Amino acid sequence: MSTATRVFIARLSGIGVFDPNGDPLGRVRDAVTTLRIDRQPPRVLGLVVELQHRHRIFVPMGRVTRIEAEAVVLSSGTVNMKRFERRVNEVLVLGELLDRAVTVAENNTQAHIVDVGMEQNRARDWVITRLALRTSGGRIGRRRGQLFQAAWHEVEGLGLTEAQQGTDTLLSMLSDLRAADVANALRDMPDKRRIEVASALDDERLADVLQELPEDDQLALLRSLDEHRAADVLEAMDDDDAADLLGDMPAADQERLLELMQPEEAEPVRRLMTYGDYTAGGLMTSEPVILLPDATVAEALALVRNPELSPAVAAQVFVVRPPQATPTGRFLGTAHLQRLLREPPSALVSGIVDKDPDALRPDTPIQDVTRHLATYNLVAAPVVDEHERLLGAVSVDDVLDHLLPENWRDSDPSAAAGHG
Repeated sequence: MSTATRVFIARLSGIGVFDPNGDPLGRVRDAVTTLRIDRQPPRVLGLVVELQHRHRIFVPMGRVTRIEAEAVVLSSGTVNMKRFERRVNEVLVLGELLDRAVTVAENNTQAHIVDVGMEQNRARDWVITRLALRTSGGRIGRRRGQLFQAAWHEVEGLGLTEAQQGTDTLLSMLSDLRAADVANALRDMPDKRRIEVASALDDERLADVLQELPEDDQLALLRSLDEHRAADVLEAMDDDDAADLLGDMPAADQERLLELMQPEEAEPVRRLMTYGDYTAGGLMTSEPVILLPDATVAEALALVRNPELSPAVAAQVFVVRPPQATPTGRFLGTAHLQRLLREPPSALVSGIVDKDPDALRPDTPIQDVTRHLATYNLVAAPVVDEHERLLGAVSVDDVLDHLLPENWRDSDPSAAAGHG
């Protein structure tokens, strides 16, 4: 099958990478180049390929035998499993060139880059020759500028000196990714670029992404924000994640941000911060799905359909006496999703609840929490106080986050997978 001789790199993002036998290795996430002092086209050094568990490696372009519409085929299935680290003189095409502001020399047109085209030269090297550009402005009533192409050498602003780079195209590319994948992409960006992209995300999206980052990266990004914006993002985070993040800050910073948060948002976070890190209280979310006894199965199913809930939290509802907000009235029991699906929509959830045996207390240590979940085959368990009021719920993903090593996101999965 013939390979493309000119490829626009943004269109490669996310397509599969295969060995000669057609076995999948991973997906393309970016391309690596080096800029030049002059305006000569730079060579593409290789591709950043994401394997399982978001482990990213570097694959030299010399290993690429074919580039097709939906696949990149390598000359061999043996690849260097060392985690990709960008060198000082290297540039990520998608992460650092897209949206960069440039000037077309011939007519002094101001534009920004929306895609980058590479093609093979006679030496079989891939070089960046074309740029897809969009003019920065437009006539009144035109919402977007004109799209056109220019040769690399016709454009100014792409030398080794730093040029302005916007975020619109990169944000568009990240918009369809899961929060964990966006977090991984942010970690591969230079600090300045990472802060620009984080600042451009809306509060809810940034909150989701922060929750997938290591603690040091969470703190660095939160501190890069205006304090009022940081408080808004903390409000959008899950209470337990916000409490964990604030817990890593000096006391003065904690209190200042808590004061900037809405009182009803800050109060459950303050309460969670009183519990030990490795206890049920420190692990739990204070916002599981909670219903009063007169709620119906139909109402319960409508609530757990919320796409913003994690699968573990949405797997059951907790039934309590009023008040409904944590700490609630007396905890009556749990109605699991499978049971809800087997009951008539008009049935009351209070009639089908299971009373959880040996309900967790907020001071229950993580080892006992883990044993409880495993013993009763649960994905989440209620946490109650001495008065049997529901305080929150601990889910399997909360426990895993605390049982895994602190640097588990940086660990090399190739060792476990048997790669050499």
